[in-house]
Amino acid sequence: METAQFETDLSLFKYDNLEQLPPSYRELDEDERTERIEAALDELGDDVVILGHNYQRREIVEHADFIGDSYQLSKEAANADADYVIFGGVTFMAESADIITDDDQSVILPSMEASCPMAGMAEALQVDAAWAELTAATDENIIPITYMNSYADLKAFCAEQGGLVCTSSNAHKAFEYAFEKGDKVLFLPDKHLGENTAHRLDMADEIVEWDPWDPEGVTAEAATDNDIILWEGYCQVHERFTPEHIEQVRDDHPDANVVVHPECRREVVEAADVVGSTSTITETVANADPGETWAIGTEIHLTNHLSRWHPEVNVLPLCGDACMDCNAMRQIDPNYLAWVLEELVEGRERNVIEVAPEEKDLAQVALDRMLEI
Repeated sequence: METAQFETDLSLFKYDNLEQLPPSYRELDEDERTERIEAALDELGDDVVILGHNYQRREIVEHADFIGDSYQLSKEAANADADYVIFGGVTFMAESADIITDDDQSVILPSMEASCPMAGMAEALQVDAAWAELTAATDENIIPITYMNSYADLKAFCAEQGGLVCTSSNAHKAFEYAFEKGDKVLFLPDKHLGENTAHRLDMADEIVEWDPWDPEGVTAEAATDNDIILWEGYCQVHERFTPEHIEQVRDDHPDANVVVHPECRREVVEAADVVGSTSTITETVANADPGETWAIGTEIHLTNHLSRWHPEVNVLPLCGDACMDCNAMRQIDPNYLAWVLEELVEGRERNVIEVAPEEKDLAQVALDRMLEI
């Protein structure tokens, strides 16, 4: 049974036009690289805009025209007049930018290897097969919701099935929309954001985690006995945080406040003082009084940025020396930035991310539904 009406492929095979970094760029030191990046930017002028996700390293964000979360950055790209949008982020972010920018703007992802593991846990081809199993198990109407951290074809799939996209900030509104339109919600790919959203809506008793590939797991029939079906996916960075990390930071810093991302486990969210998106985390530290201590439960580079940007606040990584960076974000090496910029100076576009037209139109529908709420 096939439910999707558009052709798609696994993300690993979708962008076979993306290239690796040429050997001549691999040994650039920071001084030479910075000089060459700045020279290329001077040459390109307003023809290029650089977007730096909050989780990018310092050497990327210091060249960025805009710094923020993924959807915020895509909107900045759409509002820009630049011919070229260079996205310092991961594949699904560049796809989102391509969806909402004009057709005459090219979106470039510097590294071919910057692919979000969580997005890869819910590929549209896999979800399509699982959807057939779920819908065959119930006569009730299931509305799919996909987190922004997913590929364009999954966004398109959700639109096709009457669903929509959400961010970490408006997931609760997306759930409310879905329950107005149908009887049940399938939320993917992040089970932790889904669980935290269900708790926010006082629907914690209505959730089930479902892994369609686990022969010993919950069946589709059992899953559809619940109102909220959570796909078995998660962020590898945020799942590392534990309540013990919060206990330790409070033992070491009795006056510490803790702010965490809603992609964290439920027990971590319950133990934190503030929960919110990267924008909320940034605003929380920016609005803190001098001398306050804030432990940050998200990717380490944002913690490092906040510490630099707000030296009057004592900013700590929640898990101390155990905190690590995002493997996918790490792939945007600043040498890649130098390469794609110098190639543009020479009139060559490298590593362009282009969503197929039908996928793009459907994904835009899912995004428009989100904007309606």
